[in-house]
Amino acid sequence: MTPPRNRPPFVADERTQLIGWFDMQRSIIQWKCEGLSDVDAHRSVLPTSPCMTMAGLVSHMRWVEHCWFEVLFLGRPAEGPQFDDGPEDADMMVEGIPLAQLLDEYERQCAVSNEIIAAHSLDDIGRHPDFGSAAATLRWMVIHMVEETARHAGHMDTIRELLDGEKGYY
Repeated sequence: MTPPRNRPPFVADERTQLIGWFDMQRSIIQWKCEGLSDVDAHRSVLPTSPCMTMAGLVSHMRWVEHCWFEVLFLGRPAEGPQFDDGPEDADMMVEGIPLAQLLDEYERQCAVSNEIIAAHSLDDIGRHPDFGSAAATLRWMVIHMVEETARHAGHMDTIRELLDGEKGYY
């Protein structure tokens, strides 16, 4: 079931607003996939971007969450398709992986990210010694991830409309 798409309160502390917007964009990622068949979820509709499928974007978002919060912020080992020596966009190459599995993995990753965010100050700095982006504060990382998630939710708006005509933002 898709999480609710609720905007944060007009008047709230910074953390409540940041996480509120972040969670709303995450729920749009899930919502855009509702009712899609696995065939459509893996179907490419952009000839110059064959990996940008609904399933590929869900996988990408899962791995981006992992990268920013577990690897760059906490300093955990750099594991996953975006760190392998494989092809560019490896995190979007998900042929044969059911959309339901990808959505479950994304939801679990979002929960891990939220636990990390809740346990730290927004002023804390990332810890991974091998990546310059780890020098950012948690606040910067969360804001960046709101932007990243919203950007790809917009891609999913277009892809979904091209797949089956479904549209809608909020």
